[in-house]
Amino acid sequence: MQSLGTLSTLQIMKRQRSMPPTITTTIPPAPSTPPTPQTIHKAFHSTNTPRPISHSTKKPRNILTNLKTPQTLPLTTPISPDHQTLKWVPLNLGKSELFLPFTFPTGQTFRWKQTGHLQYTGVIGSHLVSLRQLDNGEVVYCFHYTTCEANARSALLDFLNVSISLSDLWAAFSASDSWFAELAPHLGGARVLRQDPLECLVQFLCSSNNNIGRITKMVDFISSLGKYLGSVEGYQFHEFPSLDRLSGVSEGELREAGFGYRAKYIIGTVDALQSKPGGGVEWLASLRELDLPEAIDSLSTLPGVGPKVAACIALFSLDQHHAIPVDTHVWQIATRHLIPELAGVRLTPKLCSRVAEAFVNKYGKYAGWAQTLLFIAELPSQRALLPSNFWSIEEKKSAKLKDGKTGKDL
Repeated sequence: MQSLGTLSTLQIMKRQRSMPPTITTTIPPAPSTPPTPQTIHKAFHSTNTPRPISHSTKKPRNILTNLKTPQTLPLTTPISPDHQTLKWVPLNLGKSELFLPFTFPTGQTFRWKQTGHLQYTGVIGSHLVSLRQLDNGEVVYCFHYTTCEANARSALLDFLNVSISLSDLWAAFSASDSWFAELAPHLGGARVLRQDPLECLVQFLCSSNNNIGRITKMVDFISSLGKYLGSVEGYQFHEFPSLDRLSGVSEGELREAGFGYRAKYIIGTVDALQSKPGGGVEWLASLRELDLPEAIDSLSTLPGVGPKVAACIALFSLDQHHAIPVDTHVWQIATRHLIPELAGVRLTPKLCSRVAEAFVNKYGKYAGWAQTLLFIAELPSQRALLPSNFWSIEEKKSAKLKDGKTGKDL
């Protein structure tokens, strides 16, 4: 079987896409207070919105049913226009390059909301945008609030990492790994996002020993501290708060809101970033220029950032495409398919580097993208999309393997 190695034969080239037509609706200059954006018509709303998926197999210790979120009232009377007044523009990405359900509700980001059938809405910088998958697989977008359409479109393309061809990556991974080749036709379009580093960092500080439902509530609380941009399908959206704004929040306020011990990590990290020469935002952006070990070491100096959180931030916001966030789920994937000789062994910090090394040896410098697809394939909601006979075979293999091993540590 051919090893991808350093992926030297893979040509990752910027895809040549035709420019989508310019939005014809007029967006007024930014007033002293942001205007209330358009609201998507109820006809787009899905009554079968999936429940958040939990990364954790443990029963949550408690649910944040009493999480206090600041009440931000609309600045003007909400507008509810007919949905035809929204200008949807082709993104020129098909289902194989971007499938929204494999990209947004799978643990990369916790700020995007499902606002309709195969439709997700979120904030990129100061732009409020919706993405929608059509029946033919094509993706279209519309801006609900922006002060510059050209800048908004540029930010959207950057956020979606469109310069990287999933088709090329998937072909190379499949040539190197027959198991990946079996999965790829059923799980195409699982794209890794390029998020704002500060936004990504704070989100994953909230993720420590947590599940997606709780993380989302915490992130919603933090997000609500930023400038209000508008409402879509009942969800309020805000620009992510600046470091200065975050510095005005106390640990007590976060604890009262249900953050628990994570409150001190967020406050400590904000303080640490503010003390960086040149500013914390600039310092975080500079980590994109470092080698992965240096970036991980730098992130790990921040309160509450361990190896897994650092790897998530590196992969999802710092262009470290071969970063591998190792947890028990990724460990199980590795021991089933990459390092079966360690099946039955308990994961230890010492073995995390071996797992990451195994992924990079198999998939090369974009190993983090391959790991993302393999992780998604383990989620119950996505497993249902795979042929039943495929998973029955894999589950039998896994059960048989567990029966023949004893749990020991290295």
